[in-house]
Amino acid sequence: LTLPSFLPDTYVKLTMLDSKGKEMSKCKTAVCRGQPNPTYKETFVFQVALFQLSEVSLVVSVFCRRSSMKPRERLGWVSLGLNSTGEEQQAHWTQMKEAEGQQVCHWHTLTDT
Repeated sequence: LTLPSFLPDTYVKLTMLDSKGKEMSKCKTAVCRGQPNPTYKETFVFQVALFQLSEVSLVVSVFCRRSSMKPRERLGWVSLGLNSTGEEQQAHWTQMKEAEGQQVCHWHTLTDT
């Protein structure tokens, strides 16, 4: 992911999708202003039944917040769960399902497509 030469104001949007791609719930972080490597230290809880965990996807998207005159720009995203972006994301989802409530931390490379 290549960021613009200026330091953008960014935030992360998390969207939980069902097996058909329909949005179940969403939330977003606070905006990190002008940081080259922003860290979002926030916790979000999604209400998903245990039996549904294999049927949902969590899409994590990083956005650049523009001025009120310009639209937001998605800088990159990654998907975990049913429609994982790749094997690494699917492995992370499996770790989270097996963690029995414990936090599981993993870094992911965003895709820009």
